[in-house]
Amino acid sequence: MEQYTPVAWANDTNIYEVNLRQYTHEGTFNAFIKELPRLRHMGIETLWFMPITPISEEKRLGTLGSYYACSSYIQTNPEFGTISDFKNLVAAAHDLGFKVLIDWVANHTGWDHEWTKQHPDYYRKNHDGHFFDAHGWEDVIDLNYDNQELWNKMISSMEFWVRECDIDGFRCDMAMLVPLDFWKMARRQLDSVKKLFWLAECEEILYHEVFDATYTWKWLHKMEAYHRKETDIAGLDEVLKYYDNMFSPASLRTFFTSNHDENSHSGSEYERLGTSAEAFAVLCCTWNAVPMIYSGQELPNKKRLKFFDKDLIEWNGHFALHDFFKKLLELRKMNPALKAGDADVVTYRLHTDAHQFVFAFLRKNQQTNNEVLVVINLSDEVKHLVHITDGDLEGSYTNVFTNAVKDFTDEKHFALQPWEYQVYAR
Repeated sequence: MEQYTPVAWANDTNIYEVNLRQYTHEGTFNAFIKELPRLRHMGIETLWFMPITPISEEKRLGTLGSYYACSSYIQTNPEFGTISDFKNLVAAAHDLGFKVLIDWVANHTGWDHEWTKQHPDYYRKNHDGHFFDAHGWEDVIDLNYDNQELWNKMISSMEFWVRECDIDGFRCDMAMLVPLDFWKMARRQLDSVKKLFWLAECEEILYHEVFDATYTWKWLHKMEAYHRKETDIAGLDEVLKYYDNMFSPASLRTFFTSNHDENSHSGSEYERLGTSAEAFAVLCCTWNAVPMIYSGQELPNKKRLKFFDKDLIEWNGHFALHDFFKKLLELRKMNPALKAGDADVVTYRLHTDAHQFVFAFLRKNQQTNNEVLVVINLSDEVKHLVHITDGDLEGSYTNVFTNAVKDFTDEKHFALQPWEYQVYAR
C-alpha cells in the first residue's frame, strides 16, 4: 500500500469555505481580496473555494447554474474573473499566510463541457447511447473512468492549477464516486509537482489511503438528531467512538455545522441545530478534527442561500461571531493539545454528575503537557453545580473566553447556563 505523508501544516490548520458568488456584491476574485485581512485576523488558515470553473449553459438550473456543472476544467467562470485575477487572489492570500484549496469535480461535468465534443468517449452512455447521470442530477453527466485516457487528461487539468496558480490542494467533490486508484495516481503525480493537501467529500475509510482528510456526515447528522431530541449524549459518543475505532489515528476528519449543501438545501445551522449551534461549533473546533467554517457563519448568516442564483450574504458590518471563532481558531493553532491526528495528543471524555446533559473532555499533548479542557451544557436547563468526577484533573487553567483562571486541584465543578460552553487551556 502506498503511503502519503500530509503536508506539515495539515494537523493544525482550519478550513473556510468560500461561496464566491454570494460573498460580495460583485461576486468576483478581485472583490474577495479585500476580505482577506478580516478572515486572517479571525484566525482562518486555509481557504477552500467552491468550483471556479465556467458553468455549462445546456440544462443550466436557475439563472446562473451550479458551480458543480462545469464546461471546462482549465478556465475560470467569467462571472468571477480571469485566470490572471485568480492568480492575483492566490498570491494575495499567500502573502497573508493563507493556504488555498480549489474544489475539484471529477465525477461529472455539465452537458456542454468541451470534452463532450472533443472526447465523447470520456463519458458514460445509457442503453440508447446518450450521456446521462446515474444519480438524478439533471444538469450534469457522468464521466467514464473505464477510459484510462480520461485519467491522464483529468490529472493534467488538475496540474494546470498547481503550476499556473500555485494552489495548495484540492477539495474533491463526491470523491467516493471516482475510483480510488485514480486518486492514487493523481496524488502520486501531483505531489511530485508540489506537496498538496487532499480533502475528500466522503466518509469511506479506504479513501484515507490517499486523502489527508475526509468529511464527517455521521457526526453532522447526529448533532442534528440531538437537537431534534432523537438521540442523547450517548448517541454523540457512539459516533465519536466509531471514528476512533474505525479510522486510523492519523486520519484527519473535518468537523462542521454548515457548508454550502447543508445551508442551501437543509437550512442554516440555526434551522438545523437551533440554540445548540454555537455549543456544537465549539465542539467541532476543539475535538480531534480539522474544523471547517462556511461563508457567513461569522456574521452569523441565518438564511438559506440560493444555490443557482445570485443571493448575497447580508453583511451588515457587525461580525457577531468573529471573536468567538478567533479565540477558538487561535487556541487550536497555538496550543499543541488541539493538533489533529497527532500521536502525542490524547483525548479523554470526562465523567460528570450531569452526564445526560454535559459533554466534557480533556485533550492533552503528552510531549509538551499542554492541555485543553472543554465543558458544554447541551441542554436548555441551568446547571447550578456540575462536578467532574474524574480524579486526574488538577492545576490551574485559563478560560479562553474570559481569561479567568480556575484551579481544579480541589474543586472540579462548574455552574453552567443553558447551552453554555467553557473552554480552558494551559
